Amino acid sequence: MNMIDQFLWVIFPYMSLVIFIVGHIFRYRNDQFNWTAKSSEFIEKKQLMIGSLLFHLGIIPVIFGHISGLLIPKSWMHAFGVEDHIYHIGAVYIGGFFGVLTLLGMLILTARRFTLRNVRRLSSVSDMAVNVMLLVIVIMGMYATLVTNAVQPEFDYRETISVWFRGLFMFSPDASLMKDVPLSFKMHILMGFAIFVFWPFSRLVHVWSVPLNYINRRYILYRRHKSN
Repeated sequence: MNMIDQFLWVIFPYMSLVIFIVGHIFRYRNDQFNWTAKSSEFIEKKQLMIGSLLFHLGIIPVIFGHISGLLIPKSWMHAFGVEDHIYHIGAVYIGGFFGVLTLLGMLILTARRFTLRNVRRLSSVSDMAVNVMLLVIVIMGMYATLVTNAVQPEFDYRETISVWFRGLFMFSPDASLMKDVPLSFKMHILMGFAIFVFWPFSRLVHVWSVPLNYINRRYILYRRHKSN
């Protein structure tokens, strides 16, 4: 393996994760005031509601699908009675369905941010870049799932990408496993790690600001003031 492969599949992933962790710590300590994302709901609601709903309905199952496909070894699936054909149907059709929802949501949200003048004026360069990067990641993921898997049915990412990915967390990554991986999968992976680099310095940090404390917070009572 040459130095480019070593950088792309060993150095860059670790570098991305380090920047992701350290960047979040730095920003939280130095820029908590701007931690949350700017809301543009008061400018336009309909497209935001539809796009956000589609995106979140799609992205959550997609994330869980990625976790199971990358972290659970193929032999474990066989042990639980999940044969390759069944897994393939689930990954392509079920994963493809939720991928389409995610893609539609991202298309609506990206078009909204770029085409509506007031929303665009409220957006920073970082906001625009995040939308474009996420859209490209989703497009490449859909292309890899629906097109590459159909054109190269013999390729099984669980024997290459998944093994390489698990090797990263065991500090024994094997870059040679990525040598014959189709280009669409490689681009999807590299863009995914690139978003990790960008994440701490963008509006994506608001993902960690889930207002769970609202669940147990007391109700706020409003009483009408009786004038004398």
